[in-house]
Formats: sequence, C-alpha cells, structure tokens
Amino acid sequence: MTNDKKIRVRFAPSPTGGLHIGGVRTALFNYLFAKHNGGDFILRIEDTDQNRFVPGAEEYIFETLRWCGLESDESTIHGGNFGPYRQSERKETYKQYAEQLVKNGHAYYAFDTTGELEEMRIKFKTEQNPSPQYDHALREKMKNSLTLSNDEVRGFLSEGLPHVIRIKMPVNEEVKFTDMLRGEVTFHSAQVDDKVLLKADGMPTYHLAVAADDHSMRITHAFRGEEWLPSAPVHILLWKYLFGLENMPQWAHLPLILKPDGNGKLSKRDADRLGFPVFAMNWTDPRTNELTQGFREKGFLPEAFINMLAMLGWNDGTEQEIFRLNELIQKFSMERVHKGGAKFDYEKAKWFNHEWIKRLDVYRLSFIVGKTFEESGIVIDNNEKFVKVLELVKDRCTLLTDFLQQASFFFQIPPAIDIAAIKPKWNEQKQLFFIELMRAYELINSWQHDFLEKEFKEMAAAHQIKPGELMLPLRIMLVGGKFGPGVFDIATILGKEETIHRIKNTLHLLRT
Repeated sequence: MTNDKKIRVRFAPSPTGGLHIGGVRTALFNYLFAKHNGGDFILRIEDTDQNRFVPGAEEYIFETLRWCGLESDESTIHGGNFGPYRQSERKETYKQYAEQLVKNGHAYYAFDTTGELEEMRIKFKTEQNPSPQYDHALREKMKNSLTLSNDEVRGFLSEGLPHVIRIKMPVNEEVKFTDMLRGEVTFHSAQVDDKVLLKADGMPTYHLAVAADDHSMRITHAFRGEEWLPSAPVHILLWKYLFGLENMPQWAHLPLILKPDGNGKLSKRDADRLGFPVFAMNWTDPRTNELTQGFREKGFLPEAFINMLAMLGWNDGTEQEIFRLNELIQKFSMERVHKGGAKFDYEKAKWFNHEWIKRLDVYRLSFIVGKTFEESGIVIDNNEKFVKVLELVKDRCTLLTDFLQQASFFFQIPPAIDIAAIKPKWNEQKQLFFIELMRAYELINSWQHDFLEKEFKEMAAAHQIKPGELMLPLRIMLVGGKFGPGVFDIATILGKEETIHRIKNTLHLLRT
C-alpha cells in the first residue's frame, strides 16, 4: 500500500448487545490514529448475523461513542461517499465476490446439512484430532462441489438446495503479513479450516464481509482485537484472490483487556463477580430485560473513561497519566501500544475519575451533577450557591454519584440524622452548649466561616469542653452523618436560619 493515501480507519461493531470496554478501546485507538494522521474515522455496522441481531443495539453504539466524544466522519447517521454503512444493505455485493472466488477455484459450494456436519465431527473424531474441522483433509469426504460432479452441482443449484460457499484453503502454503504491533506473523494454511464465506441465507460471514467492505470503503489501517489473529490467513488470502495484497490495509491486532485477578479476557461475568461495570453505558437486554450497569451511570465522566481506556495498553513514554482527548490525539502512535494484555484495575479507573472531577471546570460540572440532583428529586433554585457547593466538595468525590451524599444536604434537610453516633458521649453539659451556641449565632452580625469558628471555640472554652468533642455532633446536626467538608464552610453556605434550625431539630431528637 502506498503511503500517499489518506488514512481511513473503521470501527465495525455488531449490534448484538452492550458495548464492552474492549470494544470502546478499539474504537478509541482507531479514532486517535485517524485524527493524529489527519484521517477519517468510519463507523460501520456489521449486522450480517441476523440471528444475533438485538433491537436497540445499533442506537446504543452511537450513543456510547457520542458520550465518549468519538464522533465518526462517516456512518449510517453521518452519511458519506462509501456507503451503505450497514452490512445488511450490501448483501448483493458479497454474493458476487463469493461467486467470483468459486469461479476462480478459490472457493466451493458445500451442500452438507447440519446433521451431516454433526456426523462428520463424530465420525472423524480421534485422540489426535478431538475436534474435526471442515478442512483440506476432510473436504474430500463431504458433499460439496469438489466431490460432486458438475451435473450434480448444477442440479442442486437449480433446485435451490440450501448451500454455503467455503474458501478452499491451500494445502501447504505459508501465509504472512506484517502486524503493526507484532511484526511479521506467519501461518501455515494446512492448520486453518475452510471457513464459510457466504451463508445459506445469502448473507456473508465476517470473513468475506470485512475484506469486501474494507476494500470498497478504502480502509488503509484496520485495528482489531487479538482474538481475530487466527482468522488472519483467511482474510489475507481473500485480499490476495480478490483485490491484491498491495491494496490490503495495514493491520494491528490489539492485546486484550485482562481480568484484574488473573489471566484471560475481562468479561461481564468477572465484572458482576467483582462489582464493577464492564459496559460503557447501561444496557438492558430486550430479550431478558436484564440490566447491566455502565460506567456512565456508575458516575464516570466521559473524559475520565476515555483517559483510563487509553492508558490500558498505551502510554506516551513519560510519567504523564492525565490526558485530554486533544492531547491523546496529538501524542498517540501505534509504536507506543503495548504488545501484552493490560489488567483492568477498577480502583485505578476510579482514581482517573477523581482526578478529572478535581480538574473539571466547576460550571461544566454543575451542568452534569445538576442532572443527577434533578433525577433524585432535589431542586436547585440557586445556581450560584450550587457552584459554590460543588467547588467546596468536589475534591471529596470519586464518582459523580458521590455528589448526592456530599452535597444534597445543602439543598434539602437531611432525611435522617445519625443520632446513634452522638448519644454515647452526649450529656447535659453539651446540650447546654448548643442551646447557648444557637443564641450566640442568632446575634452574630457577620455570617462567615472565621467568625462562626471563633464564636464556637470561645464558647467551648467557656464551657470547658474540648472543641473536638463538639465538632462531630455539630457536623451530624447539619448534614445527618459523619461526612462532608469543613463544618463552618457548611454553616456559612447553609445560612444563619437553616443552621440554627438544624441544631434545634437535632437537640429535640436527642431529648426524645
């Protein structure tokens, strides 16, 4: 492939369910590579497997990428000059390619029924070959256009007998390509079975569709998970037979995201077991109504989510860990992508989110957190106060959902007061202290942090009580529990009337 072509990459998910973080990372690396090189990022929907198609999944994919800030240049929504961008709408083109392969001797018709295929797997099973495949050794024993006469084949085709088209893998050939991450990779064709290229319903399998679509969409670079590496020889041969190897995209097979407590690909089962999300956003399976929580609903900022994913298998060679999307675009290169898998660390993911919450502009934060408050039925009627509160508490919040606990008490009376945390060390002396504190606070002219603290400490000294013994009760009176920012910062924002009201209310509860 010549280097003067405009960079064109594609993310090609199947609309079969929620989007795993491994898929989002693949999309991210494609996007970063394209934008770093002034190229195009194409979103193609691979829906050829109609049995696995799930309603709503395609819309979910678009919403996920939109939330992540990874807008495509061409897609079913954005349009473009190389559509259709949904594989099911390109059905006829695949059939032409499959028939061309048969005509040129690189593929063949196979008329085997499901029962006959199952019989083959049992009949030819041995200790040396426990899982027989439809390959160069067994294809001569099956019902296909290699073993049938031309008349039989023509007769079956004219009768409309169900059949598939399989690639005819060479018997003894080395198939090579250069992976952008792994260098030269070599396969022996005899170790690869004759994959189905066109199914009985006329739809292509991934193998044929991905080669045909990448060619027609002029894709220059293709990045996908390393689980597709064993299929590479089939795809290389399809490029060789149909379009010429000189036109094949450059490939990179990305390492897996591994489970945190061992080897192997991170799965939804691992996430459920360990208590963290593995999908980008909430996904409800329309068939089972099962809800799988996503990072967005868990309380992650998209900036933090993308930053975290980028660092799962890539770095820029420095100690820097926090990157904005435009910085990632500027610094990204495939040379810095690791060859080995990266273990997912949820605590590290939360660390990224905490760092982004601290760095995010507080007015932008108020827009995001405001929605969370609204959904919880908390009315924000003073945006200036809201911004002030968020500035005060944001360093304490790891997830966006933490803002509810850390800040909701500024806008509504705490639904519960942790009286049990006060009572063990409560006595009449402390009761009198808070009664007098309310009177003093009624008379104070300047309702500011320093004046409130000074009055509190002077009164504590007068009552011969250590301020530390009174701070926790005051905090619980104001917020309901053992949390929140500085107690006098809280009182300052709550205002005189509300502060005194909450002290009075808790004193009443302590007497009952």
